[in-house]
Amino acid sequence: MPEHPDLTRLGAVLFDLDGVLTPTADVHQQAWADLFTAFLAEHAAHTGEAIAPYTAQDYYDHVDGKPRYDGVRDLLASRGITLPEGTADDAPDAPTVRGLGNRKNATFTAILARDGVAPYAGSVALVEHLAAVGTPMAIVSSSTNATAVLRAAGLDHHFPVVVDGRVAAERDLPGKPAPDTFLAAAEQLGVSPASTAVFEDATSGVKAAADGGFTQVIGVDRGAGATALTDAGATLVITDLQELVP
Repeated sequence: MPEHPDLTRLGAVLFDLDGVLTPTADVHQQAWADLFTAFLAEHAAHTGEAIAPYTAQDYYDHVDGKPRYDGVRDLLASRGITLPEGTADDAPDAPTVRGLGNRKNATFTAILARDGVAPYAGSVALVEHLAAVGTPMAIVSSSTNATAVLRAAGLDHHFPVVVDGRVAAERDLPGKPAPDTFLAAAEQLGVSPASTAVFEDATSGVKAAADGGFTQVIGVDRGAGATALTDAGATLVITDLQELVP
């Protein structure tokens, strides 16, 4: 088993948000399931085609950790379905890639507003430990809701740098599994990938960090599986961030 690293010796630590610091990955999973369970059934009924229903594994295989519209596109491709791209302001009932993505986001934000979010206790312990010793930290998330989630979880004051889906769109940065968003966060913190650790729970994010040359790529197994995370490039796999608190 790889030795647990001393993160305080590094220049910075970058965290994915959903599934790493907060259990909002569960909310994303439910929102995706609601979207595609209904859509695939409707599409099959309309076309008469035999289309495999959405399953929990589809989340990990096609949408986990990716920018929202990429997730829609990849899931549809897995079923041989092509829709018009549409535009970012498409209504949630529009039969387009972006309309479906907007429908999923509307479901996610409604659940977040209704239920709120409490961060993982072990994640809070590690973040507070790193803050106490002055280790710079940033959030790198594909979600466009990262700032709202951080605020709801009471963690926003720890992260002066947030590179999320909105920032990526503004800067025209490709999302995970490309490494660009992680590299942008490291650049903002003034550190190199060779001195920076990344925490990720999605294989797409692990691959992004590994391809970016980050010295520690720590997979957090919240359901993707240790083997899948290791195969994607994780240097260490844990189940709770508490494991790295001295």
